[in-house]
Amino acid sequence: MGIYEELKERQLIAQVTNEEEVRKLINSGGARFYIGFDPTADSLHVGHFMALCLMKRLQQAGNKPIVLIGGGTGHIGDPSGRSDMRSMMTKEIINHNCSCFKKQMERFIEFGEDKAIMLNNADWLLKLNYVELLREVGACFSVNNMLRAECYKQRMEKGLSFLEFNYMIMQAYDFYYLNNHYDCNLQFGGDDQWSNMLAGSDLIRRKTGKDAHSMTITLLLNSQGKKMGKTASGAVWLDKNKTSVYDFYQYWRNVEDADVLKCIRMLTFLPLDEINEMENWQGSELNRAKEILAFELTKLVHGEDEAIIAQNSAKALFGAGSDDANMPSTKLNFDGDKIALVDVLVDCSLCQSKGEAKRLIQQGGITIEGTKITTLDYELTKSELKDGLKIKKGKKIFHKVFVD
Repeated sequence: MGIYEELKERQLIAQVTNEEEVRKLINSGGARFYIGFDPTADSLHVGHFMALCLMKRLQQAGNKPIVLIGGGTGHIGDPSGRSDMRSMMTKEIINHNCSCFKKQMERFIEFGEDKAIMLNNADWLLKLNYVELLREVGACFSVNNMLRAECYKQRMEKGLSFLEFNYMIMQAYDFYYLNNHYDCNLQFGGDDQWSNMLAGSDLIRRKTGKDAHSMTITLLLNSQGKKMGKTASGAVWLDKNKTSVYDFYQYWRNVEDADVLKCIRMLTFLPLDEINEMENWQGSELNRAKEILAFELTKLVHGEDEAIIAQNSAKALFGAGSDDANMPSTKLNFDGDKIALVDVLVDCSLCQSKGEAKRLIQQGGITIEGTKITTLDYELTKSELKDGLKIKKGKKIFHKVFVD
């Protein structure tokens, strides 16, 4: 089985410009391909997971990855999948976010001579002269076709800024530039990027007469059709300082029964024969499948040692005993002798705001050391926090808070 056939069996391929040509290209290890990552935050998140895993699979099959960091396109903001305009970031924030990406990516992709390379499109996009760009590529784009693209159609009712309207041209220019300077012949991206990717392939054909292909990756959706990787407190990050290793593990341990096998197939590197044997698992066997999923993905992102600790912590918390040695924890610092519970919930990132914390308390979603708390003005004292207190949010999220 070639890598293309494996990607199809893992249900990772959504759309492709020329299936037979792309099949030959990546099965022979002849793809010099790129995937773009705009620096919208200082960490990658689960939404990037599919792309990172795809790059790893393709590199293992002998293909050469180009990681393209969007230091230039980040100044515009991708309208795809958005109902409103993204907040504009400063140049300093964009540069900081770009610098945070490579370390996380190195767990998936091997960089080095004749291996993967990382580029930043700020190196060419920010140097472009607008009139020269219009003369060079403007005639290759049909406004009518652009407005029919899904990434723009969904924004037309609420308003599409001219700033964002240029995003497709910038992304297409990236592919054209990489094709000219790095022999890049293939672009991968999320299925919501299809219109932008086709624009790049078409621009290369019009300007050079060469074929350059595009393929989209299936979006990671749950059984309700919603994107995975979000929790009540926000995105599931790959940076353990933003989402702890334990919380990352627990996110995957708690996926719905209907989603677990799909996630194992699409995201893990377990052999397909082994995954196929899980198809008929039911009941407690599905819980075992969730443990496998959580362990494999935590190992990929944070390493095997951290995955073992997270797994052991989860088993201790939900097993017969109760061991909180490896439970996520927060050391609190506050003036005076008392601190409001709503402040504690925000400080340890169990809630994103005091309003959310109050709603959670009112709904009976917070338990401290086995006692459900429903009083909005509930306070914790430094003396009782000295040895630490265990807070449970909902049924499965635990956190320990303490003071020195």
